[in-house]
Amino acid sequence: MFIRARWYDALASGWGEPAGPGAPEPAVPPMRRDPAAKPSRAAADVYLEVQRSAAFQEVRSRYRRFVGPAVAAFFLWYVAYVVAATTAPALMARPVAGAVNVAMVAGLGQFLTTFLLTWAYARHARLRRDRAALELRWDTQELTRGVRGGAS
Repeated sequence: MFIRARWYDALASGWGEPAGPGAPEPAVPPMRRDPAAKPSRAAADVYLEVQRSAAFQEVRSRYRRFVGPAVAAFFLWYVAYVVAATTAPALMARPVAGAVNVAMVAGLGQFLTTFLLTWAYARHARLRRDRAALELRWDTQELTRGVRGGAS
């Protein structure tokens, strides 16, 4: 039998952030099945079973719901900056404070947006996907261990 590490049962949010404003994030459906109920199968079959499971589909869905809009918004922001820099040089050269102009502020905004998006992605993963993905990983390892006859 496999013994799970103590950190496995730790709070998924890491620093105590709530899962969201209001109700907690809904639980991911379990993928566990009774290993004695299924006949022996190849490791590829195990991975296909995991991929088809509701738990895996939920983890992928949560990933796509965050990454799709985030990539689209950041790409539009980047294209808007490049288009404005090439088509409206007078606007971009307009001073904001002293020697700082609109182009400098927008360029620094690109860096700030990158850091904020990285933070948001890490937080989203920690709060909404990491625990479920780790559970899938344990299940997959246990199932493949049964395929290999108990070898690690």
